[in-house]
This record gives sequence, C-alpha cells and structure tokens, in this order.
Amino acid sequence: MPTFRTPWRGAAAAFALNGFLLGAWASRVPAVAERHGLSEAELGFMILLMGLGALVSFPLAGRLSDALGAVRLTRRMAPVYLLSLVLAGLAPSPLTLGAALVLFGAAHGAMDVAMNGWAAEVERQMGRSVMSSIHAMWSFGAGIGAASGLAAVGLGLTVGLHFALAALAVGAAMGPFLSVPWTSRIAPRQGRAPVFALPRGPLILVGLIALSSGFGEGAMVDWSAILLREGIGATEARAALGYTVYSGSMVAMRLCADRLVVRLGPGPVARAGGLTAALGVALVTGPMSFPLALAGFALMGLGLAVLVPLAFSRAAADPEIPPGQAIASVATMGYGSVLMGPALIGLIAEATSLRLAFMLLGLCALLAAALAPVLGGKGTRPVAATGQDITSFSRK
Repeated sequence: MPTFRTPWRGAAAAFALNGFLLGAWASRVPAVAERHGLSEAELGFMILLMGLGALVSFPLAGRLSDALGAVRLTRRMAPVYLLSLVLAGLAPSPLTLGAALVLFGAAHGAMDVAMNGWAAEVERQMGRSVMSSIHAMWSFGAGIGAASGLAAVGLGLTVGLHFALAALAVGAAMGPFLSVPWTSRIAPRQGRAPVFALPRGPLILVGLIALSSGFGEGAMVDWSAILLREGIGATEARAALGYTVYSGSMVAMRLCADRLVVRLGPGPVARAGGLTAALGVALVTGPMSFPLALAGFALMGLGLAVLVPLAFSRAAADPEIPPGQAIASVATMGYGSVLMGPALIGLIAEATSLRLAFMLLGLCALLAAALAPVLGGKGTRPVAATGQDITSFSRK
C-alpha cells in the first residue's frame, strides 16, 4: 500500500467528504428556496426534515456500525450521501425536494456516526489522540464545499448541475482514500438499538458536553452575523467575517488539539476549551466593538473546537456500551442541540435581546468545563484494542 494512503487519511477523507457535501448544500439554500418558491416557514420545514432524517438515522446507524463495522458502513453510506445531494439539486417539486432532504439528512447522520467510529478505531490503532485533527478535515471540507457554491454562482451554474459536479469531484478525490485497506480489531456485535439513541450512565454527562458545544455551533451559524449587524451596525460583508473568524479558529485548534490532549489529557483540555469559549461569549456580549467581537468569535471557535471530538472519542471508549450505539447516543444530543439551539436563541431574543440570548452560550460553555472530568484526566491515552476490547479511559 502506498504510504500516502494511510489509515488516518482514510478516516480524514470520510470527514472531508461529509463536510464538503453539507457545505455545498448550505451554500445554495437561497437558490433552492427561490427555485421552488419557498417561504421562510416552508424553507424552515424543509431544513427540519433534513434534521429529522439525521436524528432518525442515528440509532440505526449505531446498530449497523456495531454489526457490520464502522469502516464498512462509512463506505456504504458515502455513495448514498453523494447521490442524495444530486437528488436534492434535481428535485422538480417541493414534495420531491422534501423526500430528497430526508434522505440527505439520514445519509449525513448515518455516515457521521460510522465515520466517527472509524476515526476512533484509527485513534486506538495509532495509540494516541488524533480525533481532533480528523474532525478538522470536516471543517476544512465544509469550507471548500461552501466555496464551491460561490464558484458555481459566479459561473452561472444551476443548483442541479453544481451539485452533480460537486458530488462527482469530491467522490473522485476522496474515493481512493476511502478504500484504504483496513481490518477492524473490534469484533462485530449484535444488539437491539433503541428507538431514540440517548446516552445512559456516565455517557449522559458526555452527551451534555456535546449538547453544550452543539448549542454554540448552531447559534453561530444562524445568529453571529445578525448579532454583529444589530449590535454594532456592521455592514453585511463585515458581519460575515464573524463566522469566518470563528470557523478559521476552530480548524486551527483542531489541527493542533491532539498534541495538547496527549500532553495534558482530555479532561483538562476540555475544561480549558469550555472556559475559553465562555470568555469569548463574554467579549461578544459585553460592550461591543468590531475588533472585540471578532476576538470573541475567535475564542469561541478555539474553545468549542475540542469539545465534540473529545466527546466522540470518550463515547467510542465506553466500557459498557458498544461503540456504534455510544457514538449515536452522544451524536443525538449534540446534533439535536444544533437543530434546536438557534430556535431557542430566537425565542429568547424576541422576549429580551439577542445579546442576552447569546449569554446562554456562555452558560453552556461553563457547563462543558464543569463536566470535563468525565472525559478523563492527565495521562489518559487511547490504547490499541484487540478482539472485542475497547479503549478505556483512566479515571483519576
């Protein structure tokens, strides 16, 4: 096998593909709404269908991941995910669009669970923390996918042609890495999956960390630009810089966070991440100026970047629950907060102010910092697994 096609790059390619397709979709949402004549409420319903598709897929994907293997399921879901984006772009009516988005969300969610299981296996085989750097490839892929939308608009491509070309290009680019030879060291496990994949035992606390991070990530997507426009009167172009700075700092932190985890352990890194994000919220919601707001968004990106990768790594290492089901349960809480968080921010903002609503993100970040010890202490390391053994975290 060529050394360039390493297990790390195989898992990272899955994350990059997953992020790229979601970024490509997000970049053309206004065009999709215009094409089908959707009102804001109708568009919101379509996006909700996509989210529901993902939530429903989590428990099934967790069960299949444990039964078939995370790598095999990732490889099977990738073509379905690629096809679902094309179908969403070619949908001739709102009804078919809704059906395509349910499939798109389900494929995204199932692949998300499976590829996190694959990343956890790679982490165990390498014997050190690599989950954050692999997650960085998702953020990188999402950015490239969004950029493809800007290019498509500039070239005058229809949504259908853009999505078809995007799926073909990313499939061809990532396919060779997705097929990296891999033999799982975790034996397949059968079991009944719950109707709703919710964590139990200590994983409830891990799920709350994912929920806290997901709440902040969802709010940043939908409300960061509006906060800058309403809070300091930023222009539309300058307001867009808020999320750009946030995303850039998140990618940068995820690329170097694994070294911190190896040196300090996941618990201290998660605690520092939560406190850093809370400080960022304080800057954003305090006496606002554009430079301070951008600094706050950067700190939020740096802090939130480490929480979800560490939560998934801890879920896959649970000594009681099979990895697929554990990851699915944590993903349900994290993704559910991404979906519901922005709506809650809107309700609080309507009753009070957007700045006050954003303070809730700070409380969530502080909650994640308080719960950080559940992820493990200094000296915690992923270890190679054999047979049905899964990584355990030292509890000090």
